[in-house]
Amino acid sequence: MTSLKYITYLFVLLLHQNSYAQWLKQTVATDASFRAVHAISEKTVWIGGSKGTFIKTTDSGKTWQVKQVPEAEKLDFRDVHAFDEKTAILMSAGEAEQGQAKIYRTEDGGNTWKIVYQTSEKGIFFDGIDFWDKQNGIAFSDPINGHFYIIKTKDGGKTWSKVNPDNIPATQENEAAFAASGTSLIVSGKNDAYICTGGASNARIFKSTNQGENWEVISTSMAAGKTNGLFGLRFWDELHGIAVGGDYLEVNKAIPNVLLTNDAGKTWTDAPQTNPAGLKEGVAIYKKKILIAVGPSGSSYSKDFGKSWQVIDSTPFHAISIFGNGIWAVGGKGNIAKLDTTFFGKE
Repeated sequence: MTSLKYITYLFVLLLHQNSYAQWLKQTVATDASFRAVHAISEKTVWIGGSKGTFIKTTDSGKTWQVKQVPEAEKLDFRDVHAFDEKTAILMSAGEAEQGQAKIYRTEDGGNTWKIVYQTSEKGIFFDGIDFWDKQNGIAFSDPINGHFYIIKTKDGGKTWSKVNPDNIPATQENEAAFAASGTSLIVSGKNDAYICTGGASNARIFKSTNQGENWEVISTSMAAGKTNGLFGLRFWDELHGIAVGGDYLEVNKAIPNVLLTNDAGKTWTDAPQTNPAGLKEGVAIYKKKILIAVGPSGSSYSKDFGKSWQVIDSTPFHAISIFGNGIWAVGGKGNIAKLDTTFFGKE
């Protein structure tokens, strides 16, 4: 190889390496599908999935514990919230009348689990769970009798109580939420909570400023329908946030899929579509300045808080969680990956 050819080869190689992120696929002995991930430190990550599966690493992915919650083999854990290496909450999505609406809690690292909430009320289908702190948390289901079914905890998830539906605005016909990434419900600051929706004619965002006791609803310009709308939310401070979505039957369809707010969710404005376009289900922020959105259509990043987007790659994921330099994404058929942060260069 001549010097000129060698230099050209190196240039092309470096260009390729800088054009595509390295999602480092993890070796995990399971074919479960995952839509729930929570990184609580750079070393410890909890993940929830189908077949009653949960997995955990405490060494940044060098090793993984793969387990099933006893007698939960038919459950699909669509959200997880962990407090530390020992204590975590798993939320099962599915039809309550089929025994699938359950919340579990562990205090011994997942060796044993206790059902802390369950219901068989017809129509309940849990979509998400989140916590403001180690004591105060919230979870919600698709609507019952025209109102979202919302429950709260004040003791770290040991017990739960129902929020008065009269304090929650009525849903529109067919309006619901997507249990796709564990982020259709999020909390922000000390008291705020947000729920994003689809199913009706346009996507909406429900907001509470008193830890879920009372709610208002904000209409958005994003079109919605039975299979499309908003799927995930994230705030990077108490004023600024993002909502992402798309259509789960046409995951690559180039339709508006990003909304932004700069007034704590009082108003939401259209933003440029992600690159690649298509369904985005989860979004998180790295180093307080780079947004990363994931979905079945691939992953994207923005260095200007959603005003423009660049492609990472086309690897399909459902959910994302970031702590420090640990950027974790999960998807179907045991797909768990960690992003090589050198892709972003020196920040």
